[in-house]
Amino acid sequence: MANFSQQQTNLTTFYQLAPRSDLHQQLMNCSKWKKPVLIIPSLASEFNQPATQPIFENILHELRRARYLANIIIGVDNATIEDINLLRKILTEQKVRNFFIQWNDGPGFSAVYKRLEDVGLDLSIRGKGRNLFLSFGVAISLGATSVGLLDADIRTFKKVQLDRLFFPILALNYEFSKAFYARWDGNRMYGRVKRLLLDPLLLALKRKFTDSHEEKMLHLIDFLLSFNYQLSGEVVMSIEQLKRFRYASHWGTEIFTLIEAWRKANHVAQVEFTHDPFEHKHQEVSEDDPSKGLHKMAIDIVTTLFKALIIDEGLEVSDHFFRDLSVTYGSIAEDLIKKYSDNARFNGIEYDRDSEEALVHNVFIKAVLFAGTILESPQHIAENIIRFTSSHEEFKPFIDQGFIKTVNLVEGRLMKDVYTDAELPSWERVQEKDPEIIRTIVDVIEEEKVKHGPLLSPK
Repeated sequence: MANFSQQQTNLTTFYQLAPRSDLHQQLMNCSKWKKPVLIIPSLASEFNQPATQPIFENILHELRRARYLANIIIGVDNATIEDINLLRKILTEQKVRNFFIQWNDGPGFSAVYKRLEDVGLDLSIRGKGRNLFLSFGVAISLGATSVGLLDADIRTFKKVQLDRLFFPILALNYEFSKAFYARWDGNRMYGRVKRLLLDPLLLALKRKFTDSHEEKMLHLIDFLLSFNYQLSGEVVMSIEQLKRFRYASHWGTEIFTLIEAWRKANHVAQVEFTHDPFEHKHQEVSEDDPSKGLHKMAIDIVTTLFKALIIDEGLEVSDHFFRDLSVTYGSIAEDLIKKYSDNARFNGIEYDRDSEEALVHNVFIKAVLFAGTILESPQHIAENIIRFTSSHEEFKPFIDQGFIKTVNLVEGRLMKDVYTDAELPSWERVQEKDPEIIRTIVDVIEEEKVKHGPLLSPK
């Protein structure tokens, strides 16, 4: 069952109606001439700790039956050689076929990162985005025709979920496929960033662009609103799109990838991953520290969205644009919170309305205003403070003691700690910068296969 919505791209929504016993067989048939590859970005702590290892092992247990996958790339951060040996042992015990361990801290891939930095890429920020970016290069080097992404912390993962996600790409020749699912555990709603930040912010932008008749901006906002869960990390894309997409190396990566899909893909699908609760780890709010948790996530998402609108799409903003937008956003968010509260009462679900309202007013509105400050005056956040204090004699004693210098130092620290312009180029562009990069990665892959491939069974 599909629902078509025409924006710049065709977006098709596939709903899970009934079990499909032939889904896997159709994928197997397609894999005879196609080479689908799965990437699992992970931290060593996701498989070397007693609390997380069973979750990771369940994912592998399910994946070993996905026989249509040509390769499974596991990109590992923060790992020692002992961790890599443990991972190799777990993969062998779980009988996972065609796995490849991308040890990011090992000598082979550390040298690849260094080479990429030497041609001008900023890969200094460690995290999921940096990990994935190199995994894309590995997938290209392995000859993938399509690439899927799966998080390593999914507690409720089932193989059929991956089957559904790959099906539009392998069997129906779509270019981009994204999962959606309900973020709840049966008695409590999750997905706070989507529900309380992204949805009301997109609705606020739609209201502003409708009033100002900015059709180009409306098309993008409508496209993003048409996704049931914009922030899901589970996607599959054709290798042609993967090579052409640019990427973000921070929490804004999911929304940035959707914006790239709007710009560059013609046929996009969203797929209902599961009817059941879909659980993975949750982030702390970190209300007082904008460099951590949901606070940092909100800033990355909002700045990524606004940067796309202002810098890439050419939106012109006035001095009061972000102030007005924050008011509209807050009003819409409050309306949505009331609806969530009413629905929770009707269904007997736990709902802490006070904490959700506090999250909007104490974190998310600040993130919108912070992004506005950066993008309206990216060179000087503290300019207004300095202009005001310099024009009043009462502040002279403080200025003589170094007040302005302190303001500039704090501004620089906040910009460094909180705002990260972490956009990475497409792999098409990377290969232009370094035509030998894929051959280099192939050489590293062959060396790593010998060192960290499957354990041989005793004869």
